[in-house]
Amino acid sequence: MEPKVYIDGKLYPKSEAKISVFDHGLLYGDGVFEGIRVYSGRIFRLNEHLDRLYESARSIGLTIPLSRGGLEEAVIYTVKTNGLRDAYIRLVITRGVGDLGLDPHKCENGSVIVIVDKIQLYSEKLYKEGISVITASTRRVSPDMLNPLVKSLNYLNNILAYMEANQAGCPESLMLNAQGLVAECSGDNIFIVKKGELLTPGPDQGILLGVTRAVTIELAGKLGITVHESKLTRHDIYVADECFLTGTGAELVPVISLDDRTIGDGRPGPMTGKLFKEFRKLRENEGKKLFA
Repeated sequence: MEPKVYIDGKLYPKSEAKISVFDHGLLYGDGVFEGIRVYSGRIFRLNEHLDRLYESARSIGLTIPLSRGGLEEAVIYTVKTNGLRDAYIRLVITRGVGDLGLDPHKCENGSVIVIVDKIQLYSEKLYKEGISVITASTRRVSPDMLNPLVKSLNYLNNILAYMEANQAGCPESLMLNAQGLVAECSGDNIFIVKKGELLTPGPDQGILLGVTRAVTIELAGKLGITVHESKLTRHDIYVADECFLTGTGAELVPVISLDDRTIGDGRPGPMTGKLFKEFRKLRENEGKKLFA
């Protein structure tokens, strides 16, 4: 069955799902989005994703043309219609149709798009064996230019960093901020383990506050693992005992090397494994069950 895409209150077959070429989301990347997972017929952390979506929209002065409850219903409706028990949701809010100028006030109404499809960034083999990462020469956009807490449609900065990883034969790249400190990866947050504690860059380093990042910190607390938001350099990652990435698409994936330098013993570490196991246990039981 061809997937159905929700656009402004109507469902369209994937092959017929279209937006105007005058939509400022297309013309200027003017909009916000969220990536959300469905596990075993349950939407994972939908409230947290909607919180971030509405905050992002408010930050850029974008009115979402649905109430919070209405948007939640639209997401659930689209998931149920597509009948996928394990899926990826891309929820997009654009500024809407305007003219060829920059003025957002020329866009009368924002558009709501809900896409439900499958996603698999990494194979199960990589979750067991770990991935290699390189440092991108592309720096993270500075917070005084564009606040990273806004998950906007303008993802060119991340795409350029991802391209560097791809050209190096790696699935992900590390991005530094303007000060040369560790920020995050092109699509994921980063954690290291050092002397039994968990360290990760904080929001002051120019990162997106990931939902999966927050879940990881929450799980660490329940396991009695100390977590510090720290200023990290590449040196800290090179000499870490363990390293892993978190993200909606990636979930929690171990990193075994950075810039061809082996991290730890070159294998996923015990703390990474413990958190990964707890995350997978949690994801199967959270959220309202949508299917009988």
